[in-house]
Amino acid sequence: MPHSYSALWIHLIWSTKNREPILTKPLRAEVFKVILDIATDHEIYIDCLNGVEDHVHLLVRLRTDQSVAEVVKTIKGNSWEHFKHDPEKYISWQDGFAAFSVSPDNIKRVRGYIYNQEAHHESKAFSDELKQLKESVRSSAK
Repeated sequence: MPHSYSALWIHLIWSTKNREPILTKPLRAEVFKVILDIATDHEIYIDCLNGVEDHVHLLVRLRTDQSVAEVVKTIKGNSWEHFKHDPEKYISWQDGFAAFSVSPDNIKRVRGYIYNQEAHHESKAFSDELKQLKESVRSSAK
């Protein structure tokens, strides 16, 4: 479909297995580089990426031939494969993920939210963050 167009923006979130705080700053930087390389190799457009010790956030624009589940599976699976043989850098992701659609007029706000994860989590736990995001989606759908 050479003439197809997509403006499907998705805010993705997933955590480390058992929400273990294993993503130290140096490891996080390396994991983010690997995720960006995987995205490039698989033609996945990541607009922004950030996270803290126990989870990651991505803002992704889907092509017309991509699904949310395929994109997450590709990134999570390949990033795990990259680190699985290094016991000092071993990462394991929790099963599942959260995905929120983002309207084009909210992209800038979501970018800011993702970029400010460290400051955001000084006062809020991951479980509280996810609960708040789910509640905001429910209330905006009414």
